[in-house]
This record gives sequence, C-alpha cells and structure tokens, in this order.
Amino acid sequence: MTRKERYTYILDYFRENVGITTTELMFGSAFQLLCATLLSAQCTDKRINEVTPALFAQYPDAKAMAKAEVEEIFEYVKSVSYPNSKAKHLVEMSRILVDAYGGEVPSETEELVKLPGVGRKTANVIQAVWFGKPTLAVDTHVYRVSHRLGLVPQDANTPRKVEDYLMKNIPLDEVSSAHHWILLHGRYICKSARPMCEKCPFETFCPKILENSKLGK
Repeated sequence: MTRKERYTYILDYFRENVGITTTELMFGSAFQLLCATLLSAQCTDKRINEVTPALFAQYPDAKAMAKAEVEEIFEYVKSVSYPNSKAKHLVEMSRILVDAYGGEVPSETEELVKLPGVGRKTANVIQAVWFGKPTLAVDTHVYRVSHRLGLVPQDANTPRKVEDYLMKNIPLDEVSSAHHWILLHGRYICKSARPMCEKCPFETFCPKILENSKLGK
C-alpha cells in the first residue's frame, strides 16, 4: 500500500466511523481553552478536567487570573505535571493578555507563542478548536501514530516535520478533525507502551513501525 493509499483509507475510515470531533478538554471560553491546553502538556486530559472546574470557577477569565498570585494558582493545579512552572505561566500569561490584548486571546500563531508556556502545539490547538483554523497540533500521540501507521517518513523526526508532512496530505477542511482522529487513536488504541493492535481497524496493513523495529524502513 502506498502512502497516498494509506491516507485515503485511514481518513475514509475516520470520516465514516468517527465523524467531526474535537478536544476532550472542558472549557467555556478561548481563555479557558488556552489555560486547559497549557496545563495538559505531559498530563492527561482526564486529570486536567478534574482540576479546571474549580480553577475556572475562581478565575473565569484573564482579568481575574491576572490578579492572582502564583501560590494561589498552584493550589488549584498542584496535582498536574510541573505545577510550579505551569502556575507561574498561567499568572504571567493572564497579565500579558490583560495588558497587551485587553484580556482577549489572540488568534495568530506569532502572538500566541509570545505568551509564557505557549508553544506551537498549544497555539495550533487554540487556532483549530476555538478559531476554526486549519492548524494541526502534533503532540506525542499524533507523532507516534503518524510514524507507526506509516503516514510520515522516518526522517520526519521532529513535531514540526510531522506537522508539515501531514498538512500536505490532509484536506484543509479536515485538518482539525484529522488531528483529533489521530490523537484519540493514539490515546485509546495505538498506545505507547502496549498498542491494542487487536482492536485497530488498520491492523491488516499497519507496518507496525514500533520503537527499534526494522519494519517499514
């Protein structure tokens, strides 16, 4: 099966069996999505969804969070990964949003990545989920699945290279959904340590490019 045929089969499957989908993070505004996405780095969405209701109840927008001290935010996020740095980033980010953007979240990558704790992946999530732009965030799940299923060549060895390759092969109007299709497939089926190949709809043609595998090279 050629790589082009792979894309066609996989996208057709997701389109017919999953449909339009989006993030599993809970949020009520662009600001809350930004906070939740920032917190989700190297942490599960499930954990973040357990933390954010209380956080957002106390600090629903940038203006409220900008008035908080880092120690106060830490108490709400101490159960997530890297809570000290994330609490600091949330407060600094909120203050910048208030001072430079009137409390609103900017929609452009160049502006988003200026915010503390916000990298390209987070910026792409915000643009795709909130602003409806055709951007594709490459997290560990998307990176892993893209390689395992042979959607990208092995020399696509950085998140940006994977992003660029996927963007060339996925229709623009499906980029956002495709990101979540691949991500959720990695989260629930094509897991890092123990992929559930017996439940995978792509088992019959997956090259199984697992870590240290010689297959598919």
